[in-house]
Amino acid sequence: MIWYPYAQMKNLKTPYKIIDAEGVYLKTSDKNLIDSISSWWCMIHGYKNQELNQAMKNQIDKFSHCMLAGLSHEPVEKLSEKLESYLPGDLNYYFFSDSGSVGVEVALKMAMQFNKNRGQNRKKILALKNAYHGDTFMTMAVGDDEDYHSAFPKNPDVIHIQTKIPDLEKAFCDFGEQLSCFIVEPLLQGAGGIRMYDISFLKRARELCDKYDVVLIFDEVATGFGRTGNRFVSDLVLPDILVLGKALTGGYIGHALTAASKKIFDGFYGDSQDLAFMHGPTFMANPVACALALKSIEIFEREDYLSKIKKIEEIAKRELLGFEDPRIADIRVMGGAFCIEVKKSETLKGFPEFAYKRGIFARPFVRYMYGMVPYIITEEELVRITDTMKAWFTENSSH
Repeated sequence: MIWYPYAQMKNLKTPYKIIDAEGVYLKTSDKNLIDSISSWWCMIHGYKNQELNQAMKNQIDKFSHCMLAGLSHEPVEKLSEKLESYLPGDLNYYFFSDSGSVGVEVALKMAMQFNKNRGQNRKKILALKNAYHGDTFMTMAVGDDEDYHSAFPKNPDVIHIQTKIPDLEKAFCDFGEQLSCFIVEPLLQGAGGIRMYDISFLKRARELCDKYDVVLIFDEVATGFGRTGNRFVSDLVLPDILVLGKALTGGYIGHALTAASKKIFDGFYGDSQDLAFMHGPTFMANPVACALALKSIEIFEREDYLSKIKKIEEIAKRELLGFEDPRIADIRVMGGAFCIEVKKSETLKGFPEFAYKRGIFARPFVRYMYGMVPYIITEEELVRITDTMKAWFTENSSH
């Protein structure tokens, strides 16, 4: 029996069975569905991209996997070479893993051991309220979302703050000397409610991390590769550690990257094995995933995806901002993400089925009806999504 995610299996509705997918469309036996959420935000090029397909096939024809311990291969070497010129600042030290959640675990372990290696006993971690960084134990600890992790105890060494500069300054004033790191989803908090905040918060965070010698971690698993309208938020404010996933491989295979600065890397570099970073996922730097990542970055650059994302943002703002209904609490748009937040979660009950009938795959959660579309989407397809979202309110006064 398949055990489905985030679901009470006793009353689970039968999932839609996908038999094919191409472009922005997921295909069932009776519908072509526009995927409004890019399969959890990763399919930035859409489905069945021929260049990605070919890159994958080419590598599989050579070999599909080999471990990275004691071995190396051309795809990881070429990807690492590309990343040196592609990522901002001195984020030039790459630790690969097999999912975004593990990539964040790696970042947190790096920050904590970095401090231990230099003889500092810093145990506390600063994070944001409404944060989501994954479902493994340490990522749950730095998360702050009761909808996902209420079954597990909170970590007393993790401090959560709002995305407000006074709260940030107070936290550093109170705990700055005890903090090992500050981890954020920069500008856009995804699973915590598609929440958006201003870059000034991150700029101040960078200043305070420098002042108190705290490691700044950007979890760009969801925000990286253009989702906020920026290539990476790290282009605007440079963290000490950057985590990428989801779109890293164009959504084809689970893979993640934890990129560290020279300062962090040097904290592990020395004669003693005790200083070494003792972590090693089986599928880290999988050659197929690396080949896909390299091709995905090539397409992203060549096809000027930032312009495509800017157009998505303009259309979403035009279609959604100003739309009113007494059940709506807020409407937000940033880059390739848009959200209608309602006042009561019951308001969204039945929306996935309503959207399905209109040829849209949607998966709202709690009080958030949202879109994170593939970047290849046309204006007509995007408007079909926003029209469906608005129609839910205009045609269903009882919800």
